[in-house]
Parts: sequence; structure tokens; C-alpha cells
Amino acid sequence: MNYQEWISKETRFYHSPEPLVLESGLILPQVTQAYRTWGKLNREGTNAILICHALTGSSDADDWFSGFFGAGCVCDPESKFILCINVLGSCYGSTGPTSLNPGSNEPYGSDFPSVTVRDMVKAQAQVALSLGIKSFEVIFGGSLGGMQVLEWAILYPEMVRAIVPIACPAKHSAWAIGLSEAQRCAIYADGNWQGGHYYLPYNPPAAGLTTARMIAMCSYRSMASFEKKFSRRLQNDKRNLFAIESYLRYQGEKLVRRFDANSYIILSKTMDSHDISRDRGDTVKEILAEIHQPALVISITSDLLYWPDEQQELVDNIPNAELVVLDSPHGHDAFLIDMDFLNRQILRFINPVAVPKAAIQKVE
Repeated sequence: MNYQEWISKETRFYHSPEPLVLESGLILPQVTQAYRTWGKLNREGTNAILICHALTGSSDADDWFSGFFGAGCVCDPESKFILCINVLGSCYGSTGPTSLNPGSNEPYGSDFPSVTVRDMVKAQAQVALSLGIKSFEVIFGGSLGGMQVLEWAILYPEMVRAIVPIACPAKHSAWAIGLSEAQRCAIYADGNWQGGHYYLPYNPPAAGLTTARMIAMCSYRSMASFEKKFSRRLQNDKRNLFAIESYLRYQGEKLVRRFDANSYIILSKTMDSHDISRDRGDTVKEILAEIHQPALVISITSDLLYWPDEQQELVDNIPNAELVVLDSPHGHDAFLIDMDFLNRQILRFINPVAVPKAAIQKVE
């Protein structure tokens, strides 16, 4: 599949002048990062906002995060310079498994090296600096995006004035790792065992990624959400197919049309590696205590992937942190659904005079 067709015409590309040394010690000799911008950077380079995307996202934030864009929104191009960068390991223009390996002139595929959230953020900083950005007014994102937000605050404190990590933990739990591995094993079934590791061909069969997405969707929503939308309703009486079965199959097939299986493996492992205390010589609590930026931590009551207790840990240990609870039945994916509520909360956080807390309404 040609994933270039999924890259918007507004996408720009940053080509790193130097090889990138990954946290593992391995080297990516050539690194390209796809990104998009909206608005104009001021002379001081200080009116910038960075949006960090989740697992299968792209730099087209105005598409998947549309509720945050427009006049009077967090991302108002009339006054802000908004940036979104496609992460390393993805298939939407940044260097990843679908990119050509300069050593073989063939796609990396399963040979693409593991990348961590820190690798992603260090690469993103190069893009930001190349654009003339001195500091970000706020950096926000959900899930894998939230993990990037935390690493930005730790790695580049001088560039980050405020953070909004949404529905994410300080470290990936055994629960989340187990869910990731179940999804990867579904994909591995389309590959084979070679040289001590699973080898998945470039453009593998679709069954594995379809199944992986179906597993993931069950962790992205909640029982209440599925019951309300589907219950035990049949989609096809003759085939005895439940509506929830049809929905999950549709979601799996839809992802196969736009995403690469090897990228899915790489990025799910990136999330598994997430631990802000790893190799830093301190505990999670001690590392969180070093985050000096004001933080708006957003938790979702029905999140089955990153439980509310994990966001409470962030709030309890980041010195200048505030918790906002999104009371939604939609599960983890609520941050992609209840955007109006989140937009108002972030606006109030970064500009409390313009949007007083009393004006924020609870999601029904």
C-alpha cells in the first residue's frame, strides 16, 4: 500500500542534517519528519502551541482534533502558531517502517529499530527549533500524545510553559503492555519466525492488523458505551451477526486501509517502553516533582486503558498540577469525542481571565 496517499498536500517535511542516535544506541542515518502548521509565529517565537498525536494519528490535527481549531478555540490561527508533527515510526511521512532503508534501498519493514517516546520528542525538538520556535505556550495531547507531553516537559523545560497530558500515565502498566502484546500477536500471525524474531513482510496480509484494531477498540471504549450504542442488536438477522461484531470488523478493516502493520508494532512497543523514571536515577514521584510547568491533567472516568488512578498520580506529584475529570461513558476515546468540553477546559487553563472556571460546563 502507498501510504503517501494519506498524507495531506499541506504537509511539510523536515530532513535532519545529522543522523539520529536513538536511546537504544542504534542510529537512524536519515530522518524525515512530516509536520503541519497553522497560523503565524510571532517575532519572539513564543506564541506556539504543539499538539502531540496518539498511536495511529498523523500531523493533520485539524482533521482528528477539529474541535480545538477555529476562532475562540485553543488553536486559533489568527493569534497562535500551531504545530503538529507525525511521530517517528509512523507511516504518514515521518521516518518509519515504510521508509526506505538507505542500507538496502528497500522499506525497513520489521527491521526498523525500536524508538522510545524520548526519541520522538528529541526529534520533534529539531523541527521546532528549525521553525524558529523559542517556547511553546502549551503542549497538549492524549494517550501516546500525553506521554510525549510529559517527556517534553522533562527534556526541554526551557521551551515548555504549560502542559496538558490527557488520558495518559507516568509509565505503561502491565495491564496496558498486556493489551499491546495481544494486539501484536494478532499481527505476528501474518508473519513468520526468522533469525530469532518475528518477521512481518512489507504490506502483510490484513487479518492480523484487523484483529489487533478490534482488540484495541474494546479497550478504547467502555461497556456502558457499547451497551448504549449496540446492546444485543443484530446487524444481520440471516447471518446472526451482532451489531457490535459488525462495528469492530468495520473499524479493523478501516485501519488496514490507512495504516501500516509494522508501524503499529513499533509504536505499540514505544508506548510499552514509556516510563518517565527509566534510566534517570529517580523514582516516578521524584521525576514528576521536577516538572515545574503548570499542568492541566485530564482524566476520563470510564477509561479502561489508562485508569483514573494513573492521572491522579500525576496530579499528586507534579507541584503545579490541576486535575480535570471528564465524566463520559465513551471510555479512553472520549478525548477524541468530547472535544468541546476539553477545548473549554484548556482555554480556561491557559487564559483564566478570558474563560473563568465558572463558565465551564460538565459533559452530559
